[in-house]
Amino acid sequence: MPLGPGYTIEKQQIRVQFVPKPEPHIRIEADYQLKNTGNRPLHELELRLPANRFHSNELRAAWDGSVLTLGSSAENPQSALIKFAGPWKMSARHTLHFSAEFLPAGKGETGLSVSNDAFFLPAEGWSFELLPPGGLFATGGVPPKRWNLIVGVPEGFLVHSSGWQQKTSRKGGELAILAEQQERDGYPFVSAGRYSAAQIGGKEKIHLWTRKPQEAAGLRQVSKALVRTIEAYDSAFGERPKGFSQTWIVECPALTGCFTNHQPSLGALLSEDSNEPTSAEMISVDTMVVDLSAGTTRLAAAAAPALAASWLGYTPSRGSYEQALPIAVFPAFAASIGRNAVEGADSRAETIRRVLRRIPANKEPHRPEDQAVLRAKSFLFFHALQDRYGREVFRKATSHMLAARRGNGFELSDLIAAFEQETHQNVAEFERLWMKRPGVPEEFRARHAGIAAATPPSEKETTP
Repeated sequence: MPLGPGYTIEKQQIRVQFVPKPEPHIRIEADYQLKNTGNRPLHELELRLPANRFHSNELRAAWDGSVLTLGSSAENPQSALIKFAGPWKMSARHTLHFSAEFLPAGKGETGLSVSNDAFFLPAEGWSFELLPPGGLFATGGVPPKRWNLIVGVPEGFLVHSSGWQQKTSRKGGELAILAEQQERDGYPFVSAGRYSAAQIGGKEKIHLWTRKPQEAAGLRQVSKALVRTIEAYDSAFGERPKGFSQTWIVECPALTGCFTNHQPSLGALLSEDSNEPTSAEMISVDTMVVDLSAGTTRLAAAAAPALAASWLGYTPSRGSYEQALPIAVFPAFAASIGRNAVEGADSRAETIRRVLRRIPANKEPHRPEDQAVLRAKSFLFFHALQDRYGREVFRKATSHMLAARRGNGFELSDLIAAFEQETHQNVAEFERLWMKRPGVPEEFRARHAGIAAATPPSEKETTP
């Protein structure tokens, strides 16, 4: 017997169709076969709409073929209410249909890029999301264990999406790809376009999709730098799960709307130029979009910070920006490891010295530190963990934490618990020494404020 109101999505299918003319846009059609499996009839259903950053026309909905009027949710402006003409009776089945069109990004809109021969839909925010009904012990909105994503594009397009590609068909100049989605795939995503493909990298394959063919010599340089980056992340955080042994790096269809730039203030931790624009970003756990308007010369340096999200877990790395310090800057620290791998052995020491200059040496015990100083301290705290406990312990602890919390995010308590499990020491006290007192420990400043030669040889040799 059900304990509260609810329903089950028995079947689900989403079709994504790219329409290049007259104005390029993406047509979305979604069908759900639903059954009321709760303990009472339902009169309305709440739907989470695509994020405001996506430029779309009016959403249309139908219930068993009859047009529905969508109302607004009083509690959540990002949700809509579907009110049924009659009660949705217990055990009754119905078909719900949605359709919408996404247009090229306008001013201020980010996270979706569309041109006349390429597009992408990121793994968050664009798909419709059914929510459980109101009430105690309510259930509903969970996709079935297996469902189909169908992507329709002009022939000649390359397509990479979530799920397992089951079937490909061609008709009337259009290519249709059916990809079965499972729970492990998370939110669906699509990247497609008329790209030139090259494969680079070592044991972990990297697929590079560019608007124009690239010269072999340039690709070899990029490949070597990206391999160093991947090896550095493996060394710092442990290898990614076996399912993530491939990465797609895709040129932005159009720069307008391509990047979300979640936390631009953290850019100052990675570069001397705090206004350095975002030029690469993960749109799923294995797919990155990049700005190649200046060629591939700086591709590895630009890609390294974004690629860090693949080790931290795509969703958790975004969510961590909303967490408290020091965890909020863990993605920036991870990104610095990749950039250091590209830029050379002395890059870590220079990064630490540069960030140290942002923290006043003359501490004022009774004056609160501003957010910029706290962010800088948080960034250096992770370097201090490496120094204090060693690179191998750091790798084991973070690898254990990421594996245990993958898909669920992580907090400071998870990090401390992982380190204390590895070291059998009071790591919480070390964290308080850093984050609860003004400035940084004098021992750390003295060791890193000098020239690179001040770094102990044993540590310098293992610096990524």
